[in-house]
Amino acid sequence: MGDGFREHLRLTWALARRGLNEVLRVPGASIPGVIAPAIYMLGAYSVFGRLKFLPGFTADHYLDWILPTGFIQAAVFTGAATGVNLARDIEAGWFDRLLLAPAPRWVLLGGVVCSASIRVLMPCVLLMVIGFSAGASWPGLSGLLISLGFAMLLAAAMACWAGGLAMKFKSLDAAPLMQSSGFMLFQLTAIFAPIAMLAPWMRAIARMNPFQYALEAVRQGYVGTVNWHDTWPGLVASAGLLAAAASFALWRIRAMDA
Repeated sequence: MGDGFREHLRLTWALARRGLNEVLRVPGASIPGVIAPAIYMLGAYSVFGRLKFLPGFTADHYLDWILPTGFIQAAVFTGAATGVNLARDIEAGWFDRLLLAPAPRWVLLGGVVCSASIRVLMPCVLLMVIGFSAGASWPGLSGLLISLGFAMLLAAAMACWAGGLAMKFKSLDAAPLMQSSGFMLFQLTAIFAPIAMLAPWMRAIARMNPFQYALEAVRQGYVGTVNWHDTWPGLVASAGLLAAAASFALWRIRAMDA
C-alpha cells in the first residue's frame, strides 16, 4: 500500500469524522432522523397490528414484520440528511475550498458516504432497543448483522444520490427532493403486508423495486430463517442501487468547478 493511498484513506476518514460531528454541531437537524424510524414502527404497529390474523400472513407477530422496515427507513433518512448537510456546505462555500485539495474527487465523496454508513447505526440501535423491548423476536446474530449491513449499504447509496442532487442544485432548496425521492421508493414495497396480499399493480411495482429485495433480506431472522436464497437478491439489488447512485454522484462532483 503506497503512501499516496494511505493519505487518501486519512483524508476520507477525516471527512467522515466531520460528517459524524454534525450530530453534535447541529443536533436539531440530526435528532428527527434518529427517532423517526422508531416512531414510524410504533405507529404502524398500533394501526396495522391485527393484520397478522389475516389468512396467508407470514409472521406470527406483526412487530416482527414491521421492525425490519425501520432499517430501510433509517437508511433513507440518513442518506437524505447527508445530502442536506452537503448542500449546506456548498452554500457556505466550504465545499468549494475542499475541491482545491490535491486529492481525487472520489476521496472527497468517499468521506461523505462513509459518514452516512456509520451514522445510520444510531437510528438502528434505537430502533432495536424499542422494538425488542416491545416484544419483537430476536433474529439471531446473523439476522442482526444482515439488518445492520444492509442499512449501512443503503445509507451509502442514498447518501450518494442525495449528495449528487446537492452538487447539481448547489442549494438547500433541493432538500425536499432528497427526502421525498427515497421515501417514495421505500413506500412502494411490501411494508405492511406480504407482497402476495398486495393489489396487483402494487405487487408489480414492488417486484421491480430494489428496496423490496433489500427488505426481504433484512426481514430474515425476524420472519423465517436466515438463508442465502433470500440474501443474494438483496445484495445484488442494493449493490446495483449503490453503483448507480455512486456513478451519479461522481459525475456531479467531477462537473463542479474547483
